[in-house]
Amino acid sequence: MIDWTQKEVLILAFDHRSSFTKKLFGIKNRQPTAEEKKHIEEYKKLIFMGFRQALEKSVPKEIAGLLVDEEYGTDILREAKKNGFTFAMPVEKSGQAEFDFEYGEDYAKHIEMFDPTFVKVLVRYNPAEDTMPNQRQLKRLKTLSDYLQKTSKPLLFELIVPATPQQLTESADSKETYDLKLRPKLMVKSMQEIQDAEIEPSVWKVEGVENPNDAKAIVNQAQSGGRQVGIITLGRGESKEQVRKWLAVGAKIPGIIGFAVGRTIFMQPLCEYKAGTISQNEAVEKIALNYADLVKLWQNEKQKR
Repeated sequence: MIDWTQKEVLILAFDHRSSFTKKLFGIKNRQPTAEEKKHIEEYKKLIFMGFRQALEKSVPKEIAGLLVDEEYGTDILREAKKNGFTFAMPVEKSGQAEFDFEYGEDYAKHIEMFDPTFVKVLVRYNPAEDTMPNQRQLKRLKTLSDYLQKTSKPLLFELIVPATPQQLTESADSKETYDLKLRPKLMVKSMQEIQDAEIEPSVWKVEGVENPNDAKAIVNQAQSGGRQVGIITLGRGESKEQVRKWLAVGAKIPGIIGFAVGRTIFMQPLCEYKAGTISQNEAVEKIALNYADLVKLWQNEKQKR
């Protein structure tokens, strides 16, 4: 068994599918055409080029990682495997409120086809929500967790805890207040319920918190019962300032082993490239620099532990 508490994983995440096609190409409520799919794949390859450039210039390969989807990133997944990169791929349907498998019962074949370092799931889970959808999610996730444990493949579990209408009302209709006051405790409760359902992530990918005590509580829950698991902080498409704030908190907490940030790194450069205000090379350079900057921030803050 790998002790993930002692690892370090700094991921450039670009497994976005529905949000990627909507934001960059205005494609909503339909599948992209064959021509559009080619463009989406090309844009994903630009992000990958930025990742590789960052590794060539400053980011250590042994702590770097990438997260990309099979739908638009098949070539990238194969190249990542060939080059010995740490990489994760998602198995969930994109843009769904309730977790389900992208390829139904064939999920294992797709995992085995690419043999990723991590298998990733994104799950929206709030303990105060309707219990039936939560129970359906847990049942599917238990199937995946059992399979991954049998095959010794690590599970990267992305937990999002969206506010219920009542919780948002209690937070004076402020998402910021919800993030600060309610969400951290709900994250701990969600993790406990997921663990109680015998679902065992190797690494939890979670929303950032601003209070170090909240971060410690999340680590304590993740590692309860002697579990040797790690936590990484996701970006949630937030501003650079917000993401840097979350990473600065997390980097100082033992048990938080890195980050997985995507849109904060790549979206602006890709939008500028699509608008014709910067060149392809400039977009790649900006992505590389944005990723490398967060790696440097993480490394600097980690030294303060």
